[in-house]
Amino acid sequence: MQILQFPEISVIIPVFNAASFLHESIESILSQTFSDFELIILNDKSTDESLEIIKKFQAKDNRIIIIDKEQNVGPANLRNEGINAAKGTYIALMDADDIALPTRFEKQIEVLKNNPEIGVCGTWFTFFGSKKDKIIKHNTNPDAMKVSFLHSCNIGNPTVMFKKEVLGDLKFDNDYVPVEDYDLWSRLLAKTNFYNIPESLLNYRQHNNNISKTKINNVNRSVKRVKINQLAALEINPADPKIDFYLNAVSFKKGLSPEEIIETINASKFLLSQNEKLGYFNHEIFQKHITKNLIRIVRNAGSYKLPFYKHLKNNESRLFQKINFVDKVLLYFKSLTGK
Repeated sequence: MQILQFPEISVIIPVFNAASFLHESIESILSQTFSDFELIILNDKSTDESLEIIKKFQAKDNRIIIIDKEQNVGPANLRNEGINAAKGTYIALMDADDIALPTRFEKQIEVLKNNPEIGVCGTWFTFFGSKKDKIIKHNTNPDAMKVSFLHSCNIGNPTVMFKKEVLGDLKFDNDYVPVEDYDLWSRLLAKTNFYNIPESLLNYRQHNNNISKTKINNVNRSVKRVKINQLAALEINPADPKIDFYLNAVSFKKGLSPEEIIETINASKFLLSQNEKLGYFNHEIFQKHITKNLIRIVRNAGSYKLPFYKHLKNNESRLFQKINFVDKVLLYFKSLTGK
């Protein structure tokens, strides 16, 4: 197929030893109903047959551009290089082991063209491969997505299509791997609206790989940094001694002590007052998010004491009223027994 000099979409696939799944992934892109794209595939010095597979596809379809790295640089740097090389107005991300449904590009580009306020468009997606298939249904409301990012990444990275111009000088940061996507999108939220198409348009492959404790700890540290960075929009200093309480207020943590929960409630009040002043988040959605999170924290406290129950009832009446009757009864009896 003949590629135009300036394709509408540039598709970026980083590849490292993905031979087992690459054929299916590339085929799903070449079979898109929207065909005006270039496909930039960056091979990160794979030691399997990945490069040979890519070259076979390129021989049949000249929309494919191969960037073959002499040194392994990692997915964040690969995506940045692909974005820099892209000629398209829109950038579509894709992973080498996932499968895009045929109408993915067609539906995403329609959203981006018809809604100038939206700069980033994802879709729902379906986990498959190692367990029972499960559709992940992220928020679709842009304001709700912005708030949800305080808790976790609310868009599937391989489902993302965005207008290249909205990215500006932002890029994937290798220091945040493997959550470099969460980091980038949380920063881009300040510049444009996000939207998820409420339809699964990508099959997201899960693997049965054992993850080391060290890697889990690295992920958790990076995720915490991303959340702290977002709180800067509410003028929260990362060095603030109460930073963990601010984080607890917006992102659920299990097993807190009554004293820690009271500190978290106080921190939430300050965050709400800051947002009222600065207007960064939709305040109604932000308030509901915090209230729901606090109730969940109370329900999953590490221990209970009668003074804690009385404090909630007498001093946090607005929050206490939001707790349902059954949970109030359980909270009372747990506080009586000290469990």
